Amino acid sequence: MKLIFCGTPSFAVPTLEVLAAAGHEIALVVSQPDRPVGRAQTMTAPPVKQAALAAGIPVEQPEKIKTNAAFRSQLEAIAPDAIVVVAYGRMIPPWMLKLPRLGCINLHGSLLPKYRGAAPIQWAVAMGDAYTGNTTMLLEEGLDTGPILLQQTLEIGPNATAVELFDELAHAGAPLVVETLAGLADGTIKPQAQNHEFASFAPMLDREDGRMDFAARSAHELYNRWRGFQPWPGAFTTYDGKKLIAHRMGLAEGSGFSGSISSQPGQIHVENHRLLAACAGETWIELIEVQLEGKKRMTTAEFLRGTPPADNARLG
Repeated sequence: MKLIFCGTPSFAVPTLEVLAAAGHEIALVVSQPDRPVGRAQTMTAPPVKQAALAAGIPVEQPEKIKTNAAFRSQLEAIAPDAIVVVAYGRMIPPWMLKLPRLGCINLHGSLLPKYRGAAPIQWAVAMGDAYTGNTTMLLEEGLDTGPILLQQTLEIGPNATAVELFDELAHAGAPLVVETLAGLADGTIKPQAQNHEFASFAPMLDREDGRMDFAARSAHELYNRWRGFQPWPGAFTTYDGKKLIAHRMGLAEGSGFSGSISSQPGQIHVENHRLLAACAGETWIELIEVQLEGKKRMTTAEFLRGTPPADNARLG
C-alpha cells in the first residue's frame, strides 16, 4: 500500500520500521517539529523523524495541520491508501480523516475503551492493572472513540515500570498494524464499535501527579504510581522543607521489618539501615534511592549517614 505515517516519539518507531520492512510504500512521514531538549535546550529532532531520514523517507513537520492548505494539497497529491497514526500527539482534522480510502488507522497503547487519552500506558501501571494491551482502531473526530479493528493483550509484571511497558507495547504493536492493514485490504477485519459505557480516561500527566500523598494512599498505591510515572513525573515528597525525589522504592515487607509499628502517615522509621515511611491503611513504603534538593542521587544508606532523621521526622 501507499501510506502516510504520522508519529513523533520512540513508541512509534517500531511501527514505522516494520511497515517499511513489510513492503509498504511510506510516501511521507509527518512528525511534530523539532523541540529544545535538556538543560542546554538543544534543538532535537523527534525519534520518528530521525528514523525516517535514516531510511530515506521524506518528512514534514507542520506546526499546524487543521487549516494548512499547502499541507493538505501535499497529502491529497499523494492519495494514500491509508494514513497510519502512532503517538503523533495531535488531533487529526476531518479533511485528513476522509482522505485515504481505508481510513486513518491508529495504534493505541491500551485495550480500548479503557484508558482513552494521552497517557494510557502510564495510568495502566499506576492503577495497578495486571494486564493491558494494544488496540488498532479507525480514527474519527472524537478522542479515541473510533471503531476497534484488532486488539492484543500483554501482562503487566508486578514490578514493571511504564518505561519497560512502553518498549514491550511498541514492539508488539508494530506487527499488529501490519496485520490490520492486510485485514482491511482483504475485508477480513470488520470494525467494531466501542462500548462507550465502559470508557475510562488517561489524561496527560502533570508534575503534581508525582507528589506522594501518604495520608490518602497505601504503600501499594504509591508504589504503583511510582512505577507508572517513570520517567516523569516520578515520585517526590518533601523532607525538612526540601524536595525529596524517590528514585527507587519498594513495599516494606520482610527482611526484618516487623510491619507492626504504629505511626502517622508520612512518619519516618529507620530499621536495619532501611528508610521506611508510613502510608495509609497502616502500610509502609521503603525508599531505596533518594535525592534531596540540592544534593546528588544516593542510596538511602548514604542518605541516612549524611542526614540522620530526628525523632518523629516526617515526609510530606
